[in-house]
Parts: sequence; structure tokens; C-alpha cells
Amino acid sequence: MTIHRNESVLAFMIAGIVGLSIVAFLTVIIATASGLPGNQFRGGFWQAVALLPGVGLPIGFVLIIVLIVISGIRRSREAKSTTAAPARTARNTSTKK
Repeated sequence: MTIHRNESVLAFMIAGIVGLSIVAFLTVIIATASGLPGNQFRGGFWQAVALLPGVGLPIGFVLIIVLIVISGIRRSREAKSTTAAPARTARNTSTKK
């Protein structure tokens, strides 16, 4: 089984986006538990950190669906090309009598 370049790029994109979103989510939880006031999340760096999981996780979900569809299409094409190939038969090399 070979993984094509597009599939591996897509898989790394998914891992990066989902991973970064989870880290941002945990950062917001830790910052809130540490006593950061809620009004600090309205601007600047913290606003971007708080918004990232809300955007990144749905994008990651859509990319997972795209990866599954692309992988399914590729496997379907490979299966069709394998079954559509004509069977090679040995030529009849009977001897003359």
C-alpha cells in the first residue's frame, strides 16, 4: 500500500490544524484556571487563541472527510484498473502432428 503525496500532505495538514487547535483549547482552559479575567479574551493575542479551536476543529473535520473521499476514489480506481486489465494467457503452442 502506497500513500500518495496529496494524501500525506493532507494528513499532515489535518494533524497540524487539529493539534494546534487542541493546544489553543488547553491554553485557554489553563489561562482561565490560572485566574486570567474573561475580559482579556476580547482583544489581541488571547482573542486569536480563544477563536482558534472554534475555527480549526471544523476545518480539520472537513479535511478528514476530504481525505477519506480522496483515498476512497484512489482505491476504487486502483481496484478497477486491476480487474479491468486483460488476463494474460499463454499462447497456444501446440505442436503440429
